[in-house]
Amino acid sequence: MDASILTIQPTSPEPIYRQIVEQLRRLIAGGQLTPGEKLPSVREVAGFHAVNPMTVSRAYGLAESEGLLERQRGKGMVVATGQGISRSENERMQLLEPHLHETARQARELELPADEVVRRLQQLLGE
Repeated sequence: MDASILTIQPTSPEPIYRQIVEQLRRLIAGGQLTPGEKLPSVREVAGFHAVNPMTVSRAYGLAESEGLLERQRGKGMVVATGQGISRSENERMQLLEPHLHETARQARELELPADEVVRRLQQLLGE
């Protein structure tokens, strides 16, 4: 994995460390990161995304405490061996659910027609 797999939005109201943890959670649940796979170093992620290394370190530490990652001597952080794509589609959908609620709320506030929002989402999913 290289640092570019993560997408960090500095202007988001969600703290950067939480953005990183949530993305790691989804990438692992979806099978894009597999057990034992090495993560980029704190310095690599911080340098690539121009964020404070302490922020990345905090995210990795939180993910480790949740059991998503484990520290291996001489290797750095890797995806925990107990993690993987064993989550059902329903469990993976639950990870997305809060974001769908937020998108729906914002679409209602902007008075956007549901069919247009769905069409745009389908476009984005196809990219």
